[in-house]
Amino acid sequence: MSVGEVQATFCATLVDEWIRSGLTDAVVCPGSRSTPLALAVAGRPELRCHVRLDERGAGFFAVGLAMATGRPAVVVTTSGTAAVELHPAVVEAHQARVPLLACTADRPPSLHHVGAPQTIEQSGLFGPAVRWSCDPGLAVERASGTWRALAARAWAEASSGPDGPGPVHLNLAFDEPLWAEPGTLPEGRDAGAPHYVPRPPVVQLSAGAAGRWVSRRGLIVAGARCGPATGVLTLAARLGWPVLADPRSGCRLDHPCVVGAADLLARSEALRRAHLPEVVLLLGDPWTSKALAGLVVEARASGAEVVAVDPWWRWVDPDRVVTEIHRVHPEEWLSSVSADVGEGAADGPWLAGWQRAERAAQLAIDAVLADAPRLSEPAIARLLLGALPPGSTVVASSSMPVRELEWFAPPLAQSPRVLANRGANGIDGVSATAQGVAAAGVGPVVGLLGDLAFLHDASSLVRPATPSPPTSCTLLVVDNDGGGIFEFLPQATAVDRHRFEQLFGTPQQTSVADVARGFGLPMADVNTAAELTNALGDLVGRFPLAVVRAKVLGRRENVALHQQLAEAVAAAVE
Repeated sequence: MSVGEVQATFCATLVDEWIRSGLTDAVVCPGSRSTPLALAVAGRPELRCHVRLDERGAGFFAVGLAMATGRPAVVVTTSGTAAVELHPAVVEAHQARVPLLACTADRPPSLHHVGAPQTIEQSGLFGPAVRWSCDPGLAVERASGTWRALAARAWAEASSGPDGPGPVHLNLAFDEPLWAEPGTLPEGRDAGAPHYVPRPPVVQLSAGAAGRWVSRRGLIVAGARCGPATGVLTLAARLGWPVLADPRSGCRLDHPCVVGAADLLARSEALRRAHLPEVVLLLGDPWTSKALAGLVVEARASGAEVVAVDPWWRWVDPDRVVTEIHRVHPEEWLSSVSADVGEGAADGPWLAGWQRAERAAQLAIDAVLADAPRLSEPAIARLLLGALPPGSTVVASSSMPVRELEWFAPPLAQSPRVLANRGANGIDGVSATAQGVAAAGVGPVVGLLGDLAFLHDASSLVRPATPSPPTSCTLLVVDNDGGGIFEFLPQATAVDRHRFEQLFGTPQQTSVADVARGFGLPMADVNTAAELTNALGDLVGRFPLAVVRAKVLGRRENVALHQQLAEAVAAAVE
């Protein structure tokens, strides 16, 4: 075969093996050097091929796809700075344990170190932020027997490597000619089976661990990826313990054990005096709440056990409070521990005290927001999840939006799925991530983000003219004219106000509404809770991409409202 035919066959083999392994989505950025792989992806009707102009946004689009499906998504770029643009998304996938196959095209070795255009050093480009990287060099026909193994290992490392799911980097060199028809592919396993079948790690279950917890006062802190809500709530009911449920956990439901106002309750000295636990179970990813973290620190200082469940041995313990780690998948752990507890536990005074505090806190929040004259960030968090149709997903930006949901979203009978880029906790790529989640076909998606995050990712509003798979993504932009989270930090009072606005508040001249309209997007401007509810009803699920701009209280007024809410909850708990 010619050089072009070998390269085309090599890429077609990679894609075929990934499809055998379960690949459903690939994101392709326009470029010349990546032609062999781009054509191989686009030539398979089994795949949804998403074309994105900006590589940085494409990376986060792929992160959204992988978050929604739980399977690796492929993202393809050409060489040079196009490859570099994937780095933020690779870091997020690494920190958040999102499976990703980052495929960067490269110039052949003969064009390196001679000043050839669009040629940079791409081997090891993403450093330690990948589960595995490989630079196999130019494809040669005599090595065709290794191609399926290469693809299969990349998939396995991304989906279930020893450090958990994450990004893999394949740096693929291509020489000219870049286009040719592929030849016969190397044979794969019989009946379309994948070359490798990765299995989850075999870990020891914590049989008998719960025996010492029965009749003790405990808390279950449930974050994202905590395991099935039914398992968490079953264990809580048997132990008679409250579940402090992050919206991302899927556990913030209308259930006797669920506590939704955990952040504000943890700020109450009265609650901490009366309800300091003897055992804390940490399931899933950590909350953003410093108050809740402080409650756990205080409990540990008083002698409490703090138990983390983590199959990947991640050491997520910034406060150094964990006393033991159970290395097991949460679903298996919940089943085992619930069996240990049995059916004997019942509601008692410990749980009843938390239930009274939760009711008081929720009533206090409602009372304060009912008296607020204008739409606010807490009010949006309070109404959003309940205003969306069944089967919806919310993608919350880091910074304030994910915190507002964590602090103020109430328990519901049914709640949308809530996702967020909480690996590296950046605000970049939020629009792209939300659109990637929508492109996975999970149902209507609402991206909840601030005005700066929206403007930061404006390039992700660019959409191809060619038809794409049907999606629905509505971006709800909470516009407080700048970086609201900085108003909660010491800089807000310690730094001269003019300097604070220049360096931290950073209001922008560019209008959110003008940007949305400039991209030709359906758009609604809202100023009240009623207008927001109506706009969501009009736009969510009806357009491929739409924007709702919610003008809210100014940043300093927002801080005052949060303080008022905290004081009202503290008074109610007293």
